[in-house]
Amino acid sequence: MNVDNTTSAAVLEELRRRPADRRRILFTGATIVTMDPVLGVIGDGDLLVEGDTISAVGRGLDAGDAVVVDAAGTILTPGFVDSHRHAWETQLRRIMPDVDDLGGYVTATLAGYATVYRPEDMYIGTRLAALTAIDCGITTMLDFSHNSRTREHSDAAIEALADTGIRGVHASMGPHFGEWDRQWPGDLTRIQDKYFSSRDQLLTLRLAALATDEIAGPALAYGRGLARVAKELGIGVSVDAVFGASSSEAVLRWAKDRILSPCVTLIHATGLTSDAWKAMAETGTTVALAPTSEAQIGLETAIPAVDEALSVGIRPGLSIDVEVALASDMFTQMRALHAIQRMRAVNAAYGTDRQPSRITTHDVLDFATLQGARTNGLAAVTGSLTPGKKADLLVVQAEDLNTMPLNDPIGTIVLGSDARNISAVLINGEPRKWDGRVLDVDLATLRSEVHASREHVLKPDTARSPGPAVS
Repeated sequence: MNVDNTTSAAVLEELRRRPADRRRILFTGATIVTMDPVLGVIGDGDLLVEGDTISAVGRGLDAGDAVVVDAAGTILTPGFVDSHRHAWETQLRRIMPDVDDLGGYVTATLAGYATVYRPEDMYIGTRLAALTAIDCGITTMLDFSHNSRTREHSDAAIEALADTGIRGVHASMGPHFGEWDRQWPGDLTRIQDKYFSSRDQLLTLRLAALATDEIAGPALAYGRGLARVAKELGIGVSVDAVFGASSSEAVLRWAKDRILSPCVTLIHATGLTSDAWKAMAETGTTVALAPTSEAQIGLETAIPAVDEALSVGIRPGLSIDVEVALASDMFTQMRALHAIQRMRAVNAAYGTDRQPSRITTHDVLDFATLQGARTNGLAAVTGSLTPGKKADLLVVQAEDLNTMPLNDPIGTIVLGSDARNISAVLINGEPRKWDGRVLDVDLATLRSEVHASREHVLKPDTARSPGPAVS
């Protein structure tokens, strides 16, 4: 059993010696959690990567001229997919760990800190978020970038994603408060032409919006106008702050206006009416839950809407949301959702003869991988270890102190593992983490940049404009 040399420096050196487009990598002897409904879990399995693509999964695959990675004692799993994170905020991590409510977050962050961000602060926060995502096994991250004060702010956020090598989704929106150039959404055309001209690239573009005009006015609220912009550009839409009675009314209005579809993602979806959920299901609309955000910040009912989603046939994606108050990793999201839903299910059946309807570890891993990819519009590209999909995968050590012995691989991933057990991360076939370390990062320089940006944002004499944006 190989537990020491799976991702050795010598193997990495050999991989990097070969041209990326002609590189072949064969992982052998692993427990492969494919998250493919047909392939399932393959014990003592092999996985072949050719260039940027998974070409075969099975047993006894022919190595040919591939670099062979002895993956005995490990679990191969798809990379996690984060379906919603406000990456620009990352240098303010845990600045409000006990935030009282949404109003407290909005006032401090969106009406305060956000208004003094420079393009370089956007770049640093977004890059730090993406690198941390990679370290934690998130290979795809949707950045709900709602602080695009100028064209340069948007460019900085996109370039930060590109520079990390993550599979990034840039969801662009104007700021809630303060002064900005009013270049959004018109600037989306320039952004698309400059950064998203190819369909076969790591980065994709979406339009971001709010559910209603209650927080920041009508200019940022989803409706027929923004739906028309997205349709003309051929991009998807991510709608944040979807909760409560006003959002339920909005959902029904969108359904009537025929601007709900599988290309639209509704984020949070807490406290919605049954009629709203029915409309979402009938239109194929996708949902991104943020389990710790719902519970910790106390959004509407404060209960992640997994039961409501499943009851109408919607399998949601999972997301991190805001690192100013929440954890950065997908393990936390899976465990929080798993525990909350099962607690509620057992509590609802307590004292009766009914059997609790509980989700499983397989469910939450599905939400964090394949369903997250579908929610981001990337189900054909990533989310499962299916031949033909891009090689976005994790090598997780199953014989570490906190993971051995391996009895159930999905249970081990969801309940027993964390970032320290991820020895390797491949994105698009390219090693981004190896031997437990994120590659090509000068940590000392990054640390200096993060601290300098943080000091600028928090500097007492930095001018802020906390008032609402003018529509």
